[in-house]
Amino acid sequence: MAARRPKAVDPAWLERAALYYLERYASSADNLRLVLQRKAKRRVFGGEESIPDELDAWIAALLEKLTRLKLLNDQAYAETRLRRQLAAGKSLGSIKRGMAAKGVGETALKNAFARMEAEREEPISDWPAALAYARKRRLGPYRTDPEQRKAMRQKDMAALARRGFSQDVARRILAAENADALESSDDE
Repeated sequence: MAARRPKAVDPAWLERAALYYLERYASSADNLRLVLQRKAKRRVFGGEESIPDELDAWIAALLEKLTRLKLLNDQAYAETRLRRQLAAGKSLGSIKRGMAAKGVGETALKNAFARMEAEREEPISDWPAALAYARKRRLGPYRTDPEQRKAMRQKDMAALARRGFSQDVARRILAAENADALESSDDE
């Protein structure tokens, strides 16, 4: 079998790869940088061969171009991801860790939180997210069978803790008499 020749990695290929990725996924600049570096290493003999020394410069220039063309915007990405994750019932700590893993800078994250708080006119807290999660998973007062609710209390507490909610938030939710009592006390 003939030896496989390494495929070319050049600025044009990087741009096509970046645009293809951005068509499918929203991304931060740092995350896209990591994706492109991984793709380039895989493309050249699965990472065994050396990649061009100019690769980092090519990627930096491409990211600058995509930002200038408004195809890449860390602030908009952070705000969109924050809204989606709060609506999904994720805890604030979990959201912050996930954003950091996706390359969202601390400044963009703080600005996203500030903008959402200004829109809501109230501070963002774990309480609405914990309620949304408990409602979605039918934990505590959202269970229909009272006997099952008692039997599953520890498991419900563990599910809320795994999701990143504090013990106080979990206890408050599980101590509620019924779902209506929780919905009426929409404060923390």
